[in-house]
Amino acid sequence: MKTYLLATSAILMGATAASAAGIERTNQSVAPLFETGRYLEFSYATVSPSTSGVGGLVTPGAQSGDLTPSYDQFGFAYKADINEQLSYALIYDQPYGADVDYPAATGYFAQGSTAAFDSNALSATLRYKFPNQFSVYGGLRYQVISANAFVPFVTAAVGPLAGTPYEASASSDGAAGYLLGASYEIPDIALRVSLTYQSSIKHDLDTVENTVQGLGVPSSTEIETPQSLTLDFQTGIAQDTLLFGSVRWVDWSSFEIAPQQYVALVGSPLVFFDDDRITWTLGVGRRLNEQWSIAGAISYEETTGSPTGNLGPTDGLLSLGLSAVYTQGKTKITTGIRYVDIGNAQTRVGAAVPGGVFQDNHAIAFGVKIGYNF
Repeated sequence: MKTYLLATSAILMGATAASAAGIERTNQSVAPLFETGRYLEFSYATVSPSTSGVGGLVTPGAQSGDLTPSYDQFGFAYKADINEQLSYALIYDQPYGADVDYPAATGYFAQGSTAAFDSNALSATLRYKFPNQFSVYGGLRYQVISANAFVPFVTAAVGPLAGTPYEASASSDGAAGYLLGASYEIPDIALRVSLTYQSSIKHDLDTVENTVQGLGVPSSTEIETPQSLTLDFQTGIAQDTLLFGSVRWVDWSSFEIAPQQYVALVGSPLVFFDDDRITWTLGVGRRLNEQWSIAGAISYEETTGSPTGNLGPTDGLLSLGLSAVYTQGKTKITTGIRYVDIGNAQTRVGAAVPGGVFQDNHAIAFGVKIGYNF
């Protein structure tokens, strides 16, 4: 059991990244750190969300159209042992992202609005094993983000720039954070429990805004990606069968994107979340033979009912993921599919709630991960 199922708890998230709380696109997993010997992996996922709503207090009954285009995700990891106690891993991911494109000419108040938020991160992690099956690990995480937005329903009401749509463009910014964790393992029964803390990372982005004060107004936008705490577990429950899961808390209530002139015009941030989020995942993995293993998992995130911004109209989720692993020699190929039922949400426009009502939305993700032990 220990040789072919130890990494199963990472299969579904690693092979089928999809949106979770806030604008999170990966769970910032450190699973490669637990691989045996030297290990190299590459991952790719494509995600197709379908998100649409209807106008509330602002444009009652108007349909927003689908505002979330498909996107791709890439990942990379390398792990190696220094000696019997020490090992290290380099992990690249794209932890946060948003791509919003409201169709034009729908009559919905946000028609024609666009926004993008991109991130790339590299973690360098060192792990130390104690003789008593405990281990500790920690490292640094360097992250680069960029953002831009075009919001035509926000304009100057009077003056020479009356009717000029709001627009903001922020240059990319890099900053560092850290991670700390501990784990306990009993390899003979494929048991592993790990607890990982990821720090927040603070960015200051040079921003140019078009506002009531003029075109190309320079400003600075502070964005702090949220801290998180993740409990992962797995254990054998029968021959060739593994139970796995996780509980992940993310401090989304401290996250916002609030360009200075936008807040002055509207009175609220461009992107915000009123509540922290906890995502629960539970799954089962099963080895079929020497080459094939399969796994399935369900994830849940509570719908809070708190209003969201118009560039992130989601609230909670329920998802089902299925994956298959083909092993040939030292190579392991994982493919997976994940269906996400996106929680219903209400958006806020200034003091108006609901600005829009979003229901019956979903996302489908397909992914592949190739791992090689050597």
